[in-house]
Amino acid sequence: MKAPGLKKFNATMALQWLIFLPVILPICIIFGAFQGIVGMVEKMVNRLWIDLGL
Repeated sequence: MKAPGLKKFNATMALQWLIFLPVILPICIIFGAFQGIVGMVEKMVNRLWIDLGL
């Protein structure tokens, strides 16, 4: 009886990951950093707005 977690190794899927990971990873890092910057600017503007009482 096989353990339920062990499956046959899919070489095609592994090859696809090896090919596309160097493309996907930098894009994710760039968009994550951009999203973080935008979120921080929004918080700063909201805090400024509240502090100045506008």
